[in-house]
Amino acid sequence: MPKRTPDTGKQNLIAERLVELRKIHNLSQRGLAHQLQLAGYDMDKNAITRIENNRRYVTDIELKALASVFHTTYDYLIDGRE
Repeated sequence: MPKRTPDTGKQNLIAERLVELRKIHNLSQRGLAHQLQLAGYDMDKNAITRIENNRRYVTDIELKALASVFHTTYDYLIDGRE
């Protein structure tokens, strides 16, 4: 079954907020990947790059990992709402 791409052409909803959060926390993509790996999540720099550039979908597990590492909510990552 093909995945539906939103009308915007983007493959995820969190790209802009992920970049924003990473910069607020002074993390490079490699640094974020390292933090995720320390927390027990298997994401590498390339996955983060593709997510930030809207070339990759984000799984529910990855969404949970990012929310955990940044101490934020799913709502903020997806909709920008606290």
